[in-house]
Amino acid sequence: MKNHQTQVRVRYSETDQMGVVYHGNYVPYFEIGRVEWLRNKGISYKSMEESGIGLPIVSMQINYKKSARYDELLTIHTTFKSQSSVKIEFDCEIYNEANELLTTAVFILVFISLKTGRPTAPPDYILELFKTLT
Repeated sequence: MKNHQTQVRVRYSETDQMGVVYHGNYVPYFEIGRVEWLRNKGISYKSMEESGIGLPIVSMQINYKKSARYDELLTIHTTFKSQSSVKIEFDCEIYNEANELLTTAVFILVFISLKTGRPTAPPDYILELFKTLT
């Protein structure tokens, strides 16, 4: 399955005085979506890091369509888009409880060696996962 959904409730600390989610808080929401996408595929991000592999963001595009608000239950849709040598790309969307599209995003991440900080090929178990998605 190329996509996965997870939910998060907007906390008061993530909003401004008007109860609207601060734009910078969407990035952590999308991160929750990507980590849960991996977990859903049987991959622990924590274990991946413990084995010496990191997955930092190298590019992101976010399009804000409508505000998320305090105490709303948001649904984060994370969809695998593509993979090439050391990169992986995701399309993401956030919806509110009324199923209104609030935000879209595209993220490109690169597999790196945590020891060297340099790009590296994904581990074999991740390459096997990619084969099932294409």
